[in-house]
Amino acid sequence: MPAKRASPSVLLTGFEPFEQELLNPSWEAVRTLDGWKCGRATVHARLVPCVFGEALDALDRAMDELQPTLVICIGQAGGRAEFTPERIAINVDDARVPDNLGRQPIDVPVVPGAPAAYFSTLPVKAIVRELRAGGVPASVSNSAGTFVCNHLFYGLMHRIATHAAAAKGVRGGFIHIPYLPAQAARFPGAPSMALETLVDALRITVKTALAVKQDVAETGGQLH
Repeated sequence: MPAKRASPSVLLTGFEPFEQELLNPSWEAVRTLDGWKCGRATVHARLVPCVFGEALDALDRAMDELQPTLVICIGQAGGRAEFTPERIAINVDDARVPDNLGRQPIDVPVVPGAPAAYFSTLPVKAIVRELRAGGVPASVSNSAGTFVCNHLFYGLMHRIATHAAAAKGVRGGFIHIPYLPAQAARFPGAPSMALETLVDALRITVKTALAVKQDVAETGGQLH
């Protein structure tokens, strides 16, 4: 009798709070889905530090442990009003503020000698389409910034491109999400998104990423 195949693993990561915040919506949303079954796949949530270098170490440990087929990293983008899958990660750390250990790299590569950029291998436009159909404000983002979010995103895509994950067809990417209402209350006029909506959006994202191998060809660009 043939051995039973192990169910696929999906890794979701969220960040710890940073810059004097008491919580981070990425972790609050991601941890809600730890253990969730999406078809045959099981979702695993992992917390990563908002620290250059250590964020990538945490990601590497989680990927070594779980051997996921899909990795989606989530980060906070205060000021954004939509759920925004990122299109591209760039090979530069340029921190406007220090990370949680006081590190503030300026104009240094995430990975010396590596390519200037990597594209996400998530179906970002299909994800946006399905989110909008589900009533979630969403759009494709063409800049993940130059802080720890982009650092983690680039490190993920570099690992996928250069490690054994590439041969196994592992896919991954990064998504920025808005403040939670409790955070936005401290910044009058700042947009926010309810935790329930964020969790629903993550469910739609995982389902779409598992089902759609070739992204849809429809507009998602910006003028600036």
